[in-house]
Amino acid sequence: MKIRRILVVGVAALALAQVGCQQAGVQPAPVTEGDDIVGVVTGAKGPEAGVWVIAETDGLPTRLTKIVVTDEQGRFAIPDLPFAVYSISVRGYGLVDRQNGRATPGSTLELEAGRAASPREAAEIYPSMYWFSLLKVPAAGEFPLGPVQSQQQWLNTIKSGACQSCHALGTPGMRNVPELFSRGKTSHEAWRMRLRSGSAQALMARDIGRLDGERAIANFADWTDRIAKGELPFDKPARPQGLERNLVITMWDYHQPQFYLHDVVSTDRRNPRINPNGAVYASPEDSTDIVAVLDPRTHEAIDLHHPVRDPATPSVKGAPYGVSAYWGDKPYWEGRTLNHNPMMDERARTWFTSRISPDANPDWCKSGSEHPSAKAYPLNGGANRHLSYFDPHAQSWTLIRTCFPTHHLNFSKDNVLWTSPGVVGPGVIGWFDAKAFERTRDEKAAQGWTPFILDTNGDGKRGEYVAHDKPLDPSKDKQVMLNHYSVAVSPSDGSVWATVLGYPGAVIRVVPGADPAHTALTEVYEPPLPGYGPRGGDIGSDGVFWLSLSSGHLASFDRRKCAVTNGPKATGKHCPEGWTLHRFPGPQLRDVKDPGSAETSYYVWLDWFGVLGLGKNIPIAMGNGSDSIMPFVDGKFVTLRLPYPSGLFPKNVDGRIDDDGAGWKGRGIWTTTGTRTPFHIEGGKQQRPKAIKLQLRPDPLAR
Repeated sequence: MKIRRILVVGVAALALAQVGCQQAGVQPAPVTEGDDIVGVVTGAKGPEAGVWVIAETDGLPTRLTKIVVTDEQGRFAIPDLPFAVYSISVRGYGLVDRQNGRATPGSTLELEAGRAASPREAAEIYPSMYWFSLLKVPAAGEFPLGPVQSQQQWLNTIKSGACQSCHALGTPGMRNVPELFSRGKTSHEAWRMRLRSGSAQALMARDIGRLDGERAIANFADWTDRIAKGELPFDKPARPQGLERNLVITMWDYHQPQFYLHDVVSTDRRNPRINPNGAVYASPEDSTDIVAVLDPRTHEAIDLHHPVRDPATPSVKGAPYGVSAYWGDKPYWEGRTLNHNPMMDERARTWFTSRISPDANPDWCKSGSEHPSAKAYPLNGGANRHLSYFDPHAQSWTLIRTCFPTHHLNFSKDNVLWTSPGVVGPGVIGWFDAKAFERTRDEKAAQGWTPFILDTNGDGKRGEYVAHDKPLDPSKDKQVMLNHYSVAVSPSDGSVWATVLGYPGAVIRVVPGADPAHTALTEVYEPPLPGYGPRGGDIGSDGVFWLSLSSGHLASFDRRKCAVTNGPKATGKHCPEGWTLHRFPGPQLRDVKDPGSAETSYYVWLDWFGVLGLGKNIPIAMGNGSDSIMPFVDGKFVTLRLPYPSGLFPKNVDGRIDDDGAGWKGRGIWTTTGTRTPFHIEGGKQQRPKAIKLQLRPDPLAR
């Protein structure tokens, strides 16, 4: 890359330089403040607006990357850089990357953008959804197709209902079939092999089994064949516009490339001023028992080992394994804790949904137990995850055995931790009273659970109910057998909201009452077509629930609009008027006629406190197919692109305020690489998972 330092001596010389640039119609480069790198990016036609300037260094305890966007005049300012030598590169849609320059903080640079890219060169860095949208989908008239009743149901499985809840189909590692599988084989045979590879073999078999498997494999094989022959995306992403150019991205490498991360937490959901400038913690799910920790003050990546209570706790290493094109013939995942989701409390302790012992439940969870919840609804099976927390002050772990399985978790105002079982489970919602546990240290007494009971007799209270497999009796309440995925507690009334996976899927609202094991009532609401396939969701402080749908929509559900909320008709389809669907940006799959997008959004988070600077109570959706975080502001999406490396796949965010007096510099939202296959993204198996901080400044040059 061509980099030319601009050396200006004295105030008078600087003034003359600014006058000269203004007369020529080109704005001068920003003035450095000493801890930044500033300058201008130009191309063959002049200043390059809306391109990314990337600074990377290995001169700190862990690799640091900082990314900013140029303004309308091609100017940039990379702020708050610790002293090191940085490699500087320029990336922009429609351009070939320019790399290999080096600079230190305090530099003012003139950078040349890369030449205009050919269509194939340009498409190499497009977000995965642009490649995924080339997949040929069975026509609506072909269904039922095997076990699948409709095109929408098929898409729900292919998108965030199953396949793309873990990784994106359009990343380089997915759209190109490794030679290990393709050598001497048909494309169809190669795809069969790759579905059996690695440590997720059983999950891949489960999900392809939800479809007409051989037909789906034929679709995938046709897709990669056409790409190998030169087919390119029919749509392309736009460069950042408006306030999208105000984004500052800071990334740190942590963990190991064969492992992956699911979620990251930096603060208490209820109070974003907890743990200011402190360490952030990420859950490694099935891949390992090592919790990834980043200290952003020292730029250190720390490995924190999560213990188990029972040495007999099984390991993922014992799961079926097939040879990996990346990691060979030995299992590379090793997790016993299956650590899925973290949440921080008011004392900066990080709670996890993690397995601490073998799955079978102890007797006190089962029939015959005196536990209040077991007497009301015994859990005779097992729980694949439980609870734990790490106390950074004591540097100690506390492990908590639960009768109910855990997957996601969220605190209420009164420190009750509500959980979800995830994809499968016993059809209950579980909770853990952290206050009671602090007093007694009795993990049995502090927990409880209840089945989901609808108020189908309409009397406003929970009474005698019919079982989920029995016909509705309008004189009684009705149990429904479902397992919720996300979980969120309303700050306005304490009700617990959650999503239910599947087709069409649902949203549930649980009102605990005074004695939840006996008083909790549930409401169920199904999304109306063309919306379907909920994944993650969150509740606003105004009581409106927001969620991502596989149909390619951000959905909002406002219960206040419902004409009916209980009674014999309130079984799911009774409030279409409460739903509003907002189509995600980006192309739709070419063969799909329904409104929507190829986007595969995993989760939504509500910015209750306005941490990002766009206002309070803003829903922020994950753009898992579009390399982005997408706040929804005044009815429009703001696409905050994570351009490098492409394919980062962030699954969720949380927001922290480090310093109220520092403006935008004192706050930000945090995320991490959420793909189960970080070796599929740009850079391959050399890539390590990332801790990612996003900040919005008032303009592209603010420091």
